[in-house]
Amino acid sequence: MKRAGIVGGLGPESTVDYYQSFIHKYQDRMNSKQVLPELFINSINMYTIFKYISEDRLDDLTNYVAGAANKLEEIGADFVVISANTPHIVFNEVRENVNVPMISIVEATNDKADELGLKNVGLLGTKFTMEHDFFKKPFESAGKKIVVPGEEDQKFMHQRIVDELENGIVKEDTKQAFLKIVNKLTAAENLDGLILGCTELPMILKNKDVDIPLLNTTEIHVDKMVEELF
Repeated sequence: MKRAGIVGGLGPESTVDYYQSFIHKYQDRMNSKQVLPELFINSINMYTIFKYISEDRLDDLTNYVAGAANKLEEIGADFVVISANTPHIVFNEVRENVNVPMISIVEATNDKADELGLKNVGLLGTKFTMEHDFFKKPFESAGKKIVVPGEEDQKFMHQRIVDELENGIVKEDTKQAFLKIVNKLTAAENLDGLILGCTELPMILKNKDVDIPLLNTTEIHVDKMVEELF
């Protein structure tokens, strides 16, 4: 059996989600609760990630994430994922420094949007994810439009993600504020889908909360991990 490697801790809450979801989806695929996939988790520091990005030290970011992936490779991982959206700013550079296959959360989400026939999607996430173009480029290259909230809404969402969701805190007033941003963006841009481009966002935004499809990047990414085992 192939063994998965997860670069985690980005943040801890979503790493737990990756671990549990990967196990459950594998067991569902095998139609048995008496089987378990094998995996390794290398939990690194999300605040180091944020520091490197905010200081525009992308070479340091690449080395940090690639180093974490290399350690997973060294102990026997057959493929590696980064369990967060924001570090994918340097995914292509990291992949060049890793010898085993890496599964991109951005590429997986783009494939899912194609599967659903989505053409005009919104993107939510940390400010780093929303203001950089690493998510936009593959979508736009595939003929899809991708839009983000305005700058003030980006700052607000980023702060609540970092201060609350990354620490496992879910508040109703934050949810309502996020939904207000979502509804405003959906109406203004006539969106046909919405990317939850932060792996903590599914903690607070659910399919039943909106009238358009939500692309849960964690779930999409884990589905690709399970596929890699077969």
